[in-house]
Amino acid sequence: MIEQLWQRSKKAIIAGVAVVILAMSSLVIVPETQQVVVVRLGEPVRKINAFKPNQDFGQTGAGISWRIPFIEQLVWVDKRLMSFPMERQTVLSSDQLRLEVTAYARFRVIDPVKMVKTAGSTDRVMSQLQPIMTSVLRQELGKRTFQSLLNAERGAAMSQIKENLDRQAREYGAQVIDVRIQRADLPAGALESAFARMQAAREQEATTIQAQGQKQAQLITSEAEARATQIYANAFGKDPAFYDFYRAMKSYDATFANQANKGSSTIILSPDNEYLRQFRGR
Repeated sequence: MIEQLWQRSKKAIIAGVAVVILAMSSLVIVPETQQVVVVRLGEPVRKINAFKPNQDFGQTGAGISWRIPFIEQLVWVDKRLMSFPMERQTVLSSDQLRLEVTAYARFRVIDPVKMVKTAGSTDRVMSQLQPIMTSVLRQELGKRTFQSLLNAERGAAMSQIKENLDRQAREYGAQVIDVRIQRADLPAGALESAFARMQAAREQEATTIQAQGQKQAQLITSEAEARATQIYANAFGKDPAFYDFYRAMKSYDATFANQANKGSSTIILSPDNEYLRQFRGR
């Protein structure tokens, strides 16, 4: 009975299975994280869920789509941000210091059709961009000192590297989002030498500043003393008798006060001594 049924319905069953297989092979389910390039006979003809800037999640065409089985092939391209590292490189800075630099770049594919035509896959894009990144980084860091990589100037250097690398990445349908240096170290034994030079430079700068300060202090003191002398001269010149009396009192104070502080010292002077003329009132 079953054999007779099979013989009568064999063609229909085979046709139904073929239709199911054909339908399944025609169906394409594209997740949000992927974009697809449909290649027909070796030529890209369309793209599914392609990257579109500033478009909300879920609005770019992900979901169910269709293709012509056996004629159209699918090339899957990651839609998310991807990164690739730069192998540790030795870079010579402008102040002749050898730096051991490790860096990485982040990118995304923004034109999957162009990427498929020029590179074929994201792995090939990475392999193409890695030597370019190494060359650009060497050139840019070679223009700068080691110290500039430790301050805000480092950000400007990385922006320039990112722009140069992005121009090259556009040729492969990719966009470079960011470039970062993970480490920038001096080779073993060179770090102490660099610190010693930096310390010597700071000490020399401190010595120069101190010398300039002392010079400035001497100039200010000299000008102040000259000004004070001029003021005294102008003041005492108006009354020479008072100036003579003032100087005598200062001399008495210095002489007698010092002698009194010494204890038993005695000074014997004649009342007619010229030194004591201010006591005589004439």
